[in-house]
Amino acid sequence: MLPIGKKTRRIHTSKMLLKRTDLEKRERETLATYATFSDSAKRKFPDFDDEFRTQFQRDHARIIHSKAFRRLRGKTQVFVAHHGDHFRNRLTHTLEVSQIARNLARNLAVNEDLAGGIALAHDLGHTPFGHTGEERLNFLMQKFGKGFEHNLQSQRILTTLEKKYPDFEGLNITHDLLDGLAKHSTPYDSASSREKQPSLEAQIVNLADEIAYTNHDLDDGLRGEIFTCEDLKDLSLWKKSAQKVDSQLPNEAFNHRVSSGVIDLLTCDLLHASSKKLEANKIQNLEQVRNFKEVLISFSQATKEELKELQAFLRERFYLHPDVKKLSEDGGDVLEKIFISILANLKLLPKEFEAKLKKDAIEDVVADFVAGMTDDFALEFNNK
Repeated sequence: MLPIGKKTRRIHTSKMLLKRTDLEKRERETLATYATFSDSAKRKFPDFDDEFRTQFQRDHARIIHSKAFRRLRGKTQVFVAHHGDHFRNRLTHTLEVSQIARNLARNLAVNEDLAGGIALAHDLGHTPFGHTGEERLNFLMQKFGKGFEHNLQSQRILTTLEKKYPDFEGLNITHDLLDGLAKHSTPYDSASSREKQPSLEAQIVNLADEIAYTNHDLDDGLRGEIFTCEDLKDLSLWKKSAQKVDSQLPNEAFNHRVSSGVIDLLTCDLLHASSKKLEANKIQNLEQVRNFKEVLISFSQATKEELKELQAFLRERFYLHPDVKKLSEDGGDVLEKIFISILANLKLLPKEFEAKLKKDAIEDVVADFVAGMTDDFALEFNNK
């Protein structure tokens, strides 16, 4: 029984079934004029229009169902993937980036489906054994006058290496998402094709990535007892967040609440600073975003300095910690050994790579195979 005096709103069932055209119309009505709209999205190859999903929602699904995405669960973030079940791997990192990116995009009234899709794809091309693996493969490829960068490899996976359709290579992802990957850049990445600025959705992913890895590395470092909360107490962002948390909480709960608070501080600052920047520069459309002299999604200057302080601590006390570094370097040695072994004996390549040898350079095919390995598969392959 309804409470007396309460009015009810009749819901018409005909309005409860939203089709793609309804979703596209909703984007045009609710998103900011400088957002990237799915009804303008294009693909390299002709493709059908889905009855219920927008183009960026279809990208999202294609990435989720790719083999490369599934392999992320077996790839190192910082701790090698088999170190423990509760430490982040490349897949859990990716999901955290996507969640933060979608929230930021929603609050800034831009396309959260595109931001989420770029986030899901941004690390598809990562090697096993984290950044050490990438650095080692880049070094090996430089001997051929080339290099290796996981951003570019992520694009290669989506446009060439994944095979799900008989008429073309790759997943036929929208140009907007591929462009967002090309321009993905954090302190650990170098963006390519930077003649124009990325879309706001891509800019959001860049900083969502930074927020995610900074905070989960804090959490993993504490969990792994690489450092303690006492070591963090003088860092500005940690101190600000800790002041809002009950110090009598058990250690794990306290550390979690403070780390979560750091995420809140960073995301709130980014939203306020970016909104002010967009308004101050009178940004009205995507073309203005692309042609602006600098990125428009950013932290305030004060927060940039605080974040730099925290990241310097993590670099010195976590990433370069002897235990962490040794495991990563050991993994890099394994990757290098595999790469050299396969170059010397191409019969070690799986059969599905044989056709690639007829059209691609040998070193590129070997790099594709090695980069796609999980940590455990690489270790097992090396022990054969």
